[in-house]
Amino acid sequence: MITLSSIPCSYNLAKRVRAYEDDFLRAYAAATLACNPRDIATLTIVRKSIDARHKNALQLRYRIALTLAAGVAYEEQCVKNWQAQKTLSAHSDARAGASAHEHDMRSNTRNAKRRMKRNAHNTPRTGANLNADAAHIAAALANTLPETLPDAHDGTNHTHAQEQLARMLKALTSADASTIECIYTEHAATTPCFPAPFANVHIPQDTRGVVVVGAGCAGLFCALWLAHCGLKPLLLERGGAAEQRKQAIESFITTGILNPESNIQFGIGGAGTYSDGKLNTGTKSPYHRLILQTFVEAGAPEHILWDAKPHIGSDILPRVVTHIVAKIRALGGEVRFMTKLDRLECALGHVRGVHVVQTEDTLQKEEYIPCSQVVLACGHSARDTYRMLHATGIYLEQKTFAIGYRIEHAQRMINAVQYGDAARAELLGSADYKIAVHLSQNNNAFSFCMCPGGYVVAATSEVNHVVTNGMSLSARAGTNACAGWLSNVCPENLASNDVLAGMHLQDTIEKQAFELGCGGYKAPAQLVGDFLQDCTSSGQGSVTPTYPLGVTWTNVARCMPDYIVANLREGLLRAETKFKGFASADAVLTGVETRSSAPVRIVRDVASLQSLSTQGLYPCGEGAGYAGGIMSAATDGIRVAQKISDAYRQ
Repeated sequence: MITLSSIPCSYNLAKRVRAYEDDFLRAYAAATLACNPRDIATLTIVRKSIDARHKNALQLRYRIALTLAAGVAYEEQCVKNWQAQKTLSAHSDARAGASAHEHDMRSNTRNAKRRMKRNAHNTPRTGANLNADAAHIAAALANTLPETLPDAHDGTNHTHAQEQLARMLKALTSADASTIECIYTEHAATTPCFPAPFANVHIPQDTRGVVVVGAGCAGLFCALWLAHCGLKPLLLERGGAAEQRKQAIESFITTGILNPESNIQFGIGGAGTYSDGKLNTGTKSPYHRLILQTFVEAGAPEHILWDAKPHIGSDILPRVVTHIVAKIRALGGEVRFMTKLDRLECALGHVRGVHVVQTEDTLQKEEYIPCSQVVLACGHSARDTYRMLHATGIYLEQKTFAIGYRIEHAQRMINAVQYGDAARAELLGSADYKIAVHLSQNNNAFSFCMCPGGYVVAATSEVNHVVTNGMSLSARAGTNACAGWLSNVCPENLASNDVLAGMHLQDTIEKQAFELGCGGYKAPAQLVGDFLQDCTSSGQGSVTPTYPLGVTWTNVARCMPDYIVANLREGLLRAETKFKGFASADAVLTGVETRSSAPVRIVRDVASLQSLSTQGLYPCGEGAGYAGGIMSAATDGIRVAQKISDAYRQ
């Protein structure tokens, strides 16, 4: 398999490529490898992203993987030829540069600078066959175009398609060609897959074997892996299934009556279901591809397999996670909704079972479920679970987390800053951003969960608390762009050594935000210009807040510790130097965002992934402090499932 990376496609070119992207990449790969396009047996887009570093030369950049019909030996030879040609071109350029330098040294300084500037526009291309004549490339495509290009059935369309592809290849610049990498990858490097059912699995009749608590991404993928193994896990979720959860959220927005068990935080898919469904991650794992493929098989759009910053959208995610639950059940697993973990049953340092409370309408039923393994993937909003674990003697520790507000800008402004031209969003989609500012030792301000064309959502899970988060639909077509604007909170910033001190801080801030919003779950809001001047806002500017329960214009600093406010203010001013318009006076801050990450870590052994204090208890995902998003949480769920399944296999 051959991998080509950093394949450029300019903005103007992208408008023509859009209709038949695969054919453009096939022609490009064939020209790079000096082969006929018909020699390419398979071609897959691995990653596609927007390079917005140079606004006046905006590009799409691709990474593709391909195989050649002639086989492995031919693939290796093509890569060797490309590498040899690139080395030769580099030596040629070096000799030409040395000769030019010697000549320039004999001229006066002014003439030398003029000559170098003039010659810079005439530098020949480098790289294997990238300087090939466009007509020759078009001729090489002649036999394949009728099969691969739409509407290429007659001679006129055929010729037009050849000319169009030829122009595309000719449009590539010398700078583009020099960035390309050509890599040969062994075919043995295959994507991991779910295991086949184990033979002769024995689960004692008086126990459920494995109980997974929490149906967020960590819990879902953990249970799915175990179900594939034939271990028939029991998956418990305190919130509702998709339709039930949707009704609870809509009821809260309409009536202001909160269901503490089924809301933005709790229910099928976890909090990630209603936060855009961003799948980009800074972590690396061979299981990422498997996770993405599972989402696609469950109904997610196929482009998440190759987008550099993939997302599904909160309008699609509920049915995707519903299909995953159906798969778990089809494989023999059991899934229960509206069933909350009440307490653990432990003896001699080992899990023996779980006590749960199941809610049906207004009735509650308690049940004891004996089991030998419990996967704790409850999410970082399950504060009653943290309290229960602490009282039970499970080993916890403080960890760094983050607190701040949601910040909203007009999406057209973000597009103009990122693309250099707001009109480009029609082709490229709503622009995103990521900003991080280092202030001093251990103090940082940064954007989080950026939602292009998104909305601020009411994300509280507790009565008389205000919490915000962000959400985008699949089209990302909203008027505003929103993101968390957060400051990190380190254990040394907390006023107590209590392991739950960070959780108590979150709780206090959320209550103060409710009071500052004047009740009714309205959120406190302030213009960025007023926030920087520490004065109360009286109304909105050009940006209309999207928080669904309404906002109260005030001074949002009143519900936040002074050191966090100072970090966020300084961070805004520094961010403005990097991203013009980020600290614009009319941008809106809506409070508060306190649930970006867990303030507690449920400490586990590095090798076994079990709790340090209790055998058979597997802390997992974001709530345990071992993940920071959908992809990392799902990966952690698979890792934990592997440890459990390995024990059964043995």
